[in-house]
Amino acid sequence: MRLTYTSDVWWKNAVIYCLDVETFKDGNDDGIGDFRGLTQQVDYLAGLGVTCLWLMPFFPTPNRDDGYDITDFYTIDPRLGTLGDFVEFMRTANDRGLRVIADLVVNHTSDQHPWFVEARSSRDSPMRDWYVWSDTPEPDDPSQVVFPDKENSVWQYDEGSGQYYLHSFYRHQPDLNVGNPEVRDEITRILGFWMELGLSGFRVDAVPFLIENVDPKLANPHEFLADLRAFMTRRKGGSILLGEVNVPYKDLTRFFGEGLGDQITMCFDFIGMQNAWLSLARNDATPLADALRERPEPPKDCQWAMFLRNHDELTLDKLTDEERQEIFEAFGPSKDMQIFGRGLRRRLPTMLGGDLRRMKMAYSLLFSLPGTPVIFYGEEIGLGDNLDAEGRMAVRIPMQWSADGGFTQAEPVRETPEGSFGPDRVNVADQKRDVDSLLRWFQLLIERYRECPELAWGDYTVLETGDRAVLAHRCDADGATVVVAHNLCDTVRDVELTLEGLENHQLTDLLVDGTLEVSAEGSVRLPLDPYGSRWLRASPRELPPEDASVKSL
Repeated sequence: MRLTYTSDVWWKNAVIYCLDVETFKDGNDDGIGDFRGLTQQVDYLAGLGVTCLWLMPFFPTPNRDDGYDITDFYTIDPRLGTLGDFVEFMRTANDRGLRVIADLVVNHTSDQHPWFVEARSSRDSPMRDWYVWSDTPEPDDPSQVVFPDKENSVWQYDEGSGQYYLHSFYRHQPDLNVGNPEVRDEITRILGFWMELGLSGFRVDAVPFLIENVDPKLANPHEFLADLRAFMTRRKGGSILLGEVNVPYKDLTRFFGEGLGDQITMCFDFIGMQNAWLSLARNDATPLADALRERPEPPKDCQWAMFLRNHDELTLDKLTDEERQEIFEAFGPSKDMQIFGRGLRRRLPTMLGGDLRRMKMAYSLLFSLPGTPVIFYGEEIGLGDNLDAEGRMAVRIPMQWSADGGFTQAEPVRETPEGSFGPDRVNVADQKRDVDSLLRWFQLLIERYRECPELAWGDYTVLETGDRAVLAHRCDADGATVVVAHNLCDTVRDVELTLEGLENHQLTDLLVDGTLEVSAEGSVRLPLDPYGSRWLRASPRELPPEDASVKSL
């Protein structure tokens, strides 16, 4: 694969760090995280090595859905600060070389948003068609209910106007109607406003719901996504749309833009993620290997976003009931760990029992999988969860900066875990001083990932290992190759790999000291520790390995 580098595609090998301003750092000691606190920690984030920050919603809200129920798209929730605080944060982040994207939640608003208040005031309201209304709650497909533990319909009767309104999510979140040109224009204005304040793009919430649940139906709903992407590119070359599109591979490619790559810039690989967890549960690489082989190639100007956990539940909806149950038994056997019958409300460190070897292997796997890695705040220190919190809130807990918490000098609004995942056991300050900590491992992985553009830019091949516990793949770009292998089980494994085109080459380990020789026949025996990880750069024996890499930006 021949690469052409340009800063407009910075996201191809970015490291994206998702955080909630409310739970990251309190700057005014009221128990709630805010932009002042976040600004104080920008140097920490830059030192970690991440290149892009993804902010969860920070807009005014009644806070019935952790900020995803918005009442004003053009300002900051007063609990989190002011527009001035936001601008100061953006200046600091940009000064450290960090880009920033934010959640774009325009599938719905809060029912307290002035738009909806006006729309429901009368059937003749000029904003009536900004939402989706019906005289009857039909069609009403129970499978379309996103929160089956709280809702049994996607329609809610409005007493005042005598019609039903559509809500794909909670009943207090009426769906916006992008079938209305005025709504589409308003969404574009929202994008433009925040881009003027420095944002490099948006993570688009619930993309399929946004373009499909509208009235009248759009002749080509994907034209709206293409229009958004075109508008952003005109305003700021290199801006991105990161899409939450949890659909099968066969249905997902159209969200990139069939053959053109002119719609969603990056789509989360939900299928790969779910199969990764099935592989981890089984100590068997086969499900993930099969998913990677089946995954379609995105258009040239698009990319897969890779993740193991995010801010929501660990959704397992694309697996069979039997496969899902395997993961439940391995990582969330108690009912209070499960949610909606389709996922887990736990963070990765607690699912893996705090096993440092296994956590290091899992995150090494994440950073080496073909695509752009996305991590959730606190993953770098092994932050736990709080199962006493309701629903998804279990994983959205305060960041732990020091042994006494360090999040705030006041009483935090959200509780931190106790026991083996409490602040006295898991925190940034302690791990900074420990060369073998998870935090230091993250810094190494990010550094090596940034030094290996083949992983994000190159063509990948899943390799035969002869051992179901071992996943191995190679990434090739511009004549440079990186070979990666992971042992998903707790016993030593030796596998033999065949590496075509690398006969008589040397493989230099990028995570620890050591080299391996590829035979004249192109084979190499690769030893792996229990839950072992190997990243290996291929080079001719006469050439230093650093000279065999792709020259990055």
